[in-house]
Formats: sequence, C-alpha cells, structure tokens
Amino acid sequence: MVCVRAGRKARGWDMLGWVVGGVGTFAVSLVFACMFLQMRCHGVGPPFGRHARPWASFIVLVTALVSTGIGLLILAASHQAPAALVGVVVPGGLWFTSVSAPRDRLRAGWLNRPLSNLYDAMGEDMQAWCDTRHRAAAEEPQWISGAVQYYYDQVKGGIKDRRALAELCDWRDSIVHKISIVRLINLDTTPARLHDSLQRHPSTQSLRRYAADELPRLARRMESDAINELDLFLAAVYRLGYHKLLIYPFRPSVHRSPRASSPT
Repeated sequence: MVCVRAGRKARGWDMLGWVVGGVGTFAVSLVFACMFLQMRCHGVGPPFGRHARPWASFIVLVTALVSTGIGLLILAASHQAPAALVGVVVPGGLWFTSVSAPRDRLRAGWLNRPLSNLYDAMGEDMQAWCDTRHRAAAEEPQWISGAVQYYYDQVKGGIKDRRALAELCDWRDSIVHKISIVRLINLDTTPARLHDSLQRHPSTQSLRRYAADELPRLARRMESDAINELDLFLAAVYRLGYHKLLIYPFRPSVHRSPRASSPT
C-alpha cells in the first residue's frame, strides 16, 4: 500500500515537473524571442508594426514552441524540471540566423523565409510611415522646407552617431536650398541673382544659366529633387529608430489647400 502511494506521488511530481518545465520554458522563450527579434531588427525598423506584426508573431511563437520542445526533451532525459530551461538558448538563433538576399529567396531554406518575409513587411511599414509624412508636406513647396527642419529638430538631440547626424544635416541643407531656389523663381528674380543663388550650394553649382522661359522647368526640377531628398531623409530617420515623429506640423489635416474656399 505504501509503495502504491509512493508510486502515485512520484507520478504526480513527474507530471508537475513536466507542466512546470514546459510552461516555464515557453514563457521565458517567448520573452527572449521577442527581445532577440527586436535586437536583430535594430537599424531596420520595428518588427511589430502593422504589416510586420503577423510575421513577427509567427516567428516568436514558433521559436518559443521549438524551445519548449527541446526543453521537454531535456526534462525527459534528466528528470530535472529546471533543466528544461536550457531550451531558452534557442531564441538566440534569431539574432545570428542569416537572411538570404532577395534574389536568392526562392532557394532560401524554410528557416530563412519567415525572416525574409518579415523584412519585406517591415519595408512596407516604413514606406507607409514615410508616405504619410510625404503627403503632409508635398502640397506646397514651402511645406517641404518647413517639414525637413521640423523633423530634424525633433531628432537632432538624440542622435549620437555623428556621421548619421551629418548626413541628415546635409539633406536638410540641400532641401532648404532647393526650395529657396523655387521661391526665387516664383518671385520673378533676376537671372543674375538666381545664378548667384545656384552657386551657393554644391548640389546646384554645376547648373548652367537658365533663360526666362526655362525657369518653370527649373522650379519643377528643384521641387522634385527636394521631395525625393525628403523621402531619403525620412527613411534614414526611421531606420535610426524614430518611429513616432509628429507629422508636420502635427498631422496632415492641419493643412488646407489654397484652392479651398474661405469660410463665409
């Protein structure tokens, strides 16, 4: 009778060990998988954005399940519940796993494809983020210049990388300069003054003198170049980790089209 009770008690502790080992390993692995995935995506974008969230959740969940399975195998071999936590080393693979280049993704292993798809979805999130801020500034040339200065002022105090900050500063200066050229053209400036202004920045120093009938085309070119550089500026800011910048000046709807009728 005593042996039977002892056997039941041992089986009870075995079941408890399996539950504790499995649940504990899964919970810890889930946390570690999230942490390592975010570390891996540093400098690219947030892995849990609107488009990327399904793939990030899938990767984290599968990693935690694999960790739990390895932990339970270790538990079965050692009969020690804490030994199951050895399975938490599996999420570290999210940091070290390489992702194939886009042209090789058809031949990529099944382990790499979810990460490749995650990167694609993160790219969609970044594009949507940039497009929102692009639309807010693109209606009027002066808004482009104001927007880049607005975003630069939000991030300049937090960027420790001098090279990255210098790159953002160069884009800002180029955008502001090109929009100043557009303003001069719209003000019917003299050819001499316009040429002098073009020589003040490296990005326009090589441009020749323009006749009066060519100035509208030059203005369109300067505005197009400025908005393209704003897109590059925003993408760089996003990759630096600034994913929640206020939209210039706060949101797109604050701008009213100059064609809108005035209130009566």
